Amino acid sequence: MPQVQSILVPQQEDDATIRIQAALDHARDTPVRVVLAPGRHICRGLRLPSNAELNLPGGAELHFVPQYEAYAHTRVSVIAETSDRAMIVAEGARNVALTGTGHIVCSGTAFSLGDDTEMGTRLPARHRPRLLVLDSCSAVRINGIHVENSPMWTLHLVNCEDVAIDNVVIDNDRRMPNTDGMVIDACRDVTISGCSISTADDGIVLKTSIRPDGRITGACERIRVSRSSVSSNSCALKIGTESFGSFDDISFEDCTIPNSNRALGIFSRDGGNMNAIRFARIGVDCRETPNGFWGSGEALTLSVLDRRPAERPAGKITNVTIEDVSGQMQGAINFFAEHPGGITGVAMVGIRLDQQHGALGTALSYDLRPTPADLAPSSRSGGRMNAWRKDADGKIIGLHPYPGGMPGLFAHNVAGLDLTDIEIVRPDPLPKGFNADLIVRTGKPAQD
Repeated sequence: MPQVQSILVPQQEDDATIRIQAALDHARDTPVRVVLAPGRHICRGLRLPSNAELNLPGGAELHFVPQYEAYAHTRVSVIAETSDRAMIVAEGARNVALTGTGHIVCSGTAFSLGDDTEMGTRLPARHRPRLLVLDSCSAVRINGIHVENSPMWTLHLVNCEDVAIDNVVIDNDRRMPNTDGMVIDACRDVTISGCSISTADDGIVLKTSIRPDGRITGACERIRVSRSSVSSNSCALKIGTESFGSFDDISFEDCTIPNSNRALGIFSRDGGNMNAIRFARIGVDCRETPNGFWGSGEALTLSVLDRRPAERPAGKITNVTIEDVSGQMQGAINFFAEHPGGITGVAMVGIRLDQQHGALGTALSYDLRPTPADLAPSSRSGGRMNAWRKDADGKIIGLHPYPGGMPGLFAHNVAGLDLTDIEIVRPDPLPKGFNADLIVRTGKPAQD
C-alpha cells in the first residue's frame, strides 16, 4: 500500500481555496492527508479526489463564504430542492475522508430572507448550497468534525457504499428549513455512531431519490445508526419521504431524541418497498411545533400515501420492530396506510410513554403531508417548497382531525399489528380534544 503523504496548509487571512485544492489534488499521484493548521481558513468550494483525507485538527476552522455563486465550480448532478451545488463534493471517488475535531462554519443564516411568523420558521432563499455531497463514492470515512449553521442539507451521501460516520457534531439553526443533518440516499453498508445533531429539519434521514433524467438512484440497504443524540424540529430518525427505490435491513438503536417534533418516522410515497426495519432502546422527548412543520409531538409515525397515484403507487411498509422506546410525547403514535395492506407486520414491545397536553394544540390532528398537492406549484407555499399547501378555504392540506379526538395510538388500514407490554400514561382527567380510547383502529379490520 502506498505511503500516505501529509501536507500542512498554513493559516492565512486571504482565500485559501486554491491552496487547499492544490494539496488535495496531490492524491492523483499518491494518497494524501491534507491538514489545515489551527486558525481560520476561508473557502469557496472543494473537490475530494480518491485517496484524499481532509483533516481539521482542534483549533482549525474552515469558513465557507455565504454566496451561492461561489460554488459554481462545485456543482453536483443530484438536485435537492433547487440546490445543484455544494461546498465540498466528490463523485466516483474511493477512499475519501473528512476528519478531525475542528469546525466547519457555513454561515447558513446568510441564506435567510427574513422570518415567516405564521410558519414559525425563517424564510429561506431559493438557492442554497449543501455542505457536503458525495456521489457514487466508496470507502468513505467522516469522523469527529463539528459543523455549524449549514444553509441546506448538511451531509448528503448518494449511491455510496462502505461508509463510516462517527462522532460528528452538527449544530444548525433550529428555524432554517431544509437543514437536514445527514441524508443517506440510496447507499449500502453504512454505519453512523456516536453523533450529535441539532437541526430544524430531519436529523438522520434515509432516502432513495431519482436522478434529473428520471433514473432511480438505487436502494438503501444495511444501514446501522447507533449511540447518537438527534434533536429535530421535523423528524429525528426517518426513512423517506423520497422513496423511489427500496429500503431493506435498517436499524436505529441506542439513541436519544431530546426536544424534538417527531422522533421516529417511516414515510412511503414513491413506489419503493420498506422492509426489515428496527428501532430499539430509544429515549424520546417529542413536543408540539407550529403547523409549518410536518407532524407535531409524535413519538412514532408510519405513513403510506400515494404521492403519484397514477404512475407510481406508494410501496409497502413491512416487518417493522419497535422495541424499548420510552419518554414523553405531546402527540400520538400514528400508523396510516391509504390502502389496506399498505402497512403489515408491525411489532411493538416494551413501550413506555407519557402522553402530555401541548399548549399549541397542533397535535390534535394527524398529518399526512407530503400529499400529491405538494407536487403542484403554489403561491400559498409560505416560503417552503413542499410542506405548506392550503386549499381554497385557507386550510392546510394534509391535516386531519382524529376520529373522536387524539388517542395514544392511531392505526388505519394496518394488518398484523402486535402490541406487547405497551404503557401510555395520559392526563387525568383527559384534556379537551383527547379521545377516551387509548388505541383507535380504523379502516379494514386488522388480522392480529
